[in-house]
Amino acid sequence: MTSVGSPLVWGLFALIVVAALALDLGVFHRDVRPVRTREAAIWVAVWFTLGLAFNGFVFARYGVPKGMEFLQGWLLELALSTDNVFVFLVILSYFRVAPENQHKVLFWGIIGAVISRGAFIGIGAAAINRFHWILYLLGAFLVFTAIKLLVQDDKQMDPSRNPVLRLFRRLVPVTPEYVGAHFFARHEGRMKATPLLAVVVVVEAVDIMFAVDSIPAIFGVTTDVFIVLTSNIFAVLGLRSLYFLVAGLTQKIVYLKYAIAAILAFIGVKIIAQPVLHVPVVVSLGVIVGLLAIATTASLLVKPKAS
Repeated sequence: MTSVGSPLVWGLFALIVVAALALDLGVFHRDVRPVRTREAAIWVAVWFTLGLAFNGFVFARYGVPKGMEFLQGWLLELALSTDNVFVFLVILSYFRVAPENQHKVLFWGIIGAVISRGAFIGIGAAAINRFHWILYLLGAFLVFTAIKLLVQDDKQMDPSRNPVLRLFRRLVPVTPEYVGAHFFARHEGRMKATPLLAVVVVVEAVDIMFAVDSIPAIFGVTTDVFIVLTSNIFAVLGLRSLYFLVAGLTQKIVYLKYAIAAILAFIGVKIIAQPVLHVPVVVSLGVIVGLLAIATTASLLVKPKAS
């Protein structure tokens, strides 16, 4: 398993991420309040600019092939993360999380996502390095996922049936009501978790479930651990702001799931056919961008028939 990142560059990446998160929570969102659309748009622009700037750094330091791999992985993760926006909307609505507390829930959910995805990527990289044939299993899994995405019904998710939430409530005492923005509060003489912490647990569990699909997809783009991790994390970090900005707009992109299914199938087939057919990174990136553009344009121009 390759990695172009030197200790200095890994440190630069970590510094950017930690500094941006510290500014986000410790300075701009120190007070508990709702996130306004204009503010969310600014933060989406910030994370988007940071991702592109880091992509430019990769281009300059490691050359065009690695830069294209980063861009492809970043765009792929952004596309796959769109489903997370819908699910977060369902979870926060179901648990009736107050608007002023939603940023805190998603912030800590994203922090957990960064840690869990880092662990997943590390485990996946070690497995692929030791057993290269696992890549072909990942390719087959992506094709299967694409087919499942096309044939499954768009059912409304029921957060109360989440097994992680059930286990959490069984093991951890929970207060009957929210206690402001606190994760823990004293109730009936002892310290208990609040429902707000339970919501964070559900958000994190759902993100881990999504990571099972997205991590293999990025390994289909490149096996360079540095490119896989940095492109994935930069996409995930902007997800919280994207939720507040486009939760309503993304519902209009009704054909997006077909584009995502096609992208997963394309990457899966590319992995399986790798010994006999090499697909240039530029071509692969063009396919991803083209499919996303077609889905967005079709969704805006063509109204689906009412069922």
